[in-house]
Amino acid sequence: MAIVKMKKLHVIAMADRREELLKGLLHLGCVEISEPGEVLADPQWASLFQRSGSSLAERKGQLTDVNTALDAIKQYAKLKDGMFIKRHPITEAEFLDAGAAEKAQAACDAVREQLGILTKAQSEAGRLESRAAALKPWESLDLPLERSGTAHTIFRLGVCPGQTDVGAIRVQMEAEGLAAELYEISADKLQKYLLVIVHRGDEEKTQELLRPFGFSAVTFQGMTGTAAENIRSLERELEANKKTQDDAAAAIAASAENRDALRIYADRLRAEAAKEQCAESVLTDETVLYFQGWVPAEQEKAVGAFLTEKGCAWETLDPTEEEIPDVPVQLKNNWLTKPLNMVTEMYSLPRYDNVDPNPLMAPFFILFYGIMMADMGYGLLMFLAGFLISKKYAPKGTAGNLFGLMTLCGISTFIMGALTGGFFGDFLTQVVKLTTGGDFTLPALFTPLDDTLMILIGAMALGMVQIITGMAISFVRKLKNGQVMDAVWEELTWWVVFAGIGLMAAGMTNVVLYVGLAMVVLGPVLTNKGFGKITGIFGSLYNHITGYFGDILSYSRLMALMLAGSVIAQVFNTLGAIPGNIIVFLIISLAGNALNFALNLLGCYVHDLRLQCLEYFGKFYEDGGKPFKPLMADTKYVDITK
Repeated sequence: MAIVKMKKLHVIAMADRREELLKGLLHLGCVEISEPGEVLADPQWASLFQRSGSSLAERKGQLTDVNTALDAIKQYAKLKDGMFIKRHPITEAEFLDAGAAEKAQAACDAVREQLGILTKAQSEAGRLESRAAALKPWESLDLPLERSGTAHTIFRLGVCPGQTDVGAIRVQMEAEGLAAELYEISADKLQKYLLVIVHRGDEEKTQELLRPFGFSAVTFQGMTGTAAENIRSLERELEANKKTQDDAAAAIAASAENRDALRIYADRLRAEAAKEQCAESVLTDETVLYFQGWVPAEQEKAVGAFLTEKGCAWETLDPTEEEIPDVPVQLKNNWLTKPLNMVTEMYSLPRYDNVDPNPLMAPFFILFYGIMMADMGYGLLMFLAGFLISKKYAPKGTAGNLFGLMTLCGISTFIMGALTGGFFGDFLTQVVKLTTGGDFTLPALFTPLDDTLMILIGAMALGMVQIITGMAISFVRKLKNGQVMDAVWEELTWWVVFAGIGLMAAGMTNVVLYVGLAMVVLGPVLTNKGFGKITGIFGSLYNHITGYFGDILSYSRLMALMLAGSVIAQVFNTLGAIPGNIIVFLIISLAGNALNFALNLLGCYVHDLRLQCLEYFGKFYEDGGKPFKPLMADTKYVDITK
């Protein structure tokens, strides 16, 4: 349970061995190859080496294609993955099988070909439907669309706004003595569809007359026959198009049998993309290659044996003081503390020369969450959800930590619920009362409603314990770093003050408090110069007193959330019991408790996170660590067994 010790790795090898080196490091999964930006910034290095080429863009393109094929299969085969994807175990030989990869690529190409046909057909169907929709208002017109008139007349199709008075247009045509006829073919809410037949000599005058009425000409270029005939033709084309779509969709759905192979291939491409990305960090002059990186000290022997076997010149060095900020951080934790990686990574990883906060935070985080949630029913749900999902799906990374943490917090929530007598609030009490008319109460050591003040004092006492623990960690670190006086004036002094306050409150003695206050005054006097001695005294008193008081008061949220969750659950149970019907009660109570559970599940996490990251970490934690990112197969669908 610590920060893994890292070694700086330098490697020189023959350039033609790059691929086998990267494949071997991918297999080992414990070497992070560093970006060579700083190396290339040196003119001497830049004159000798350049970045080696890679196939990263090609691998990313292939991965995109496979993911597109998988999405298409899922859509058209109507497959459901559920909330989580269960990884299947696979041997490394199966994972790297070239023949399987070729077959998967062929299956991917086949799906993408059918997807292309389907997409094209869908686009064509849209075009055909648009043409049919445009012809629909003219369906009753028995005039061939290619006919534009006769030797003496002109036929004009057009539209005008739906509110246009067609009769008024006809009256105006007659009044001006135009040799023209106007026919209303159809109408809808937006437009009226008109046919104008006009003598060629009156064409211009007719256009001038129609313009104020919003008349707009419509043409159907390339179409022959009537609108109805064209609509029937388009419908036949749409039927053929639908068959093409159905055939393509069926072919994609039939490829569901290749889904597992495509998933393995996607993970393989993801691993190859990672390898090619690292290849860009390898420097070469076409004869030799060089790269640097980081390797955990415990893996140094295995990596060294591999590099030696491949004929490489290599060395590992302890990081220098200047390199400390750039050393990647890997936390080594057990089953109890590993889920807390989620909290640490969300805040920020520690510096390489700092401490692993997970084991120091785990008991407080888990306990505080249980205190705030404090309900056996909620705790049971959390435990079952976290445990069953972890066992069935074995999620990795953040998801795995989330459900591991939910399991642990579910246990503490159940225990605190047993101490406070809460099971979905007073759910059992109300059920017994509605069904038998009798009284029933779960045994409780204390309850949020009756022992609020005691819980508040207990919450602040726990906060004091955590703050002092943080100060103790800081005290030890300062002693290890040779900062003895800083440890004395910053931590030891205030421990004496706290002890003095406790002894004075107990009526035992005031001497310890006086000693502590004297140390508070003495610290700034010895460490500051001139007028700073005076300002230092008042500054130290003000900052520390207000700081510690605010930090301890912040822990009152433990009581507040426990009380709020309990009261809300009881309110919903009471509302459900008012009608006196057990069915109505169950509906209202379960719905209300589900809402209360969801709100508290997140709310308790956020408030617990705040206590850890601000009140606790503020006493000793130095953040800014960079996560260790070794070259490895980061799979989504399979677990590789070596």
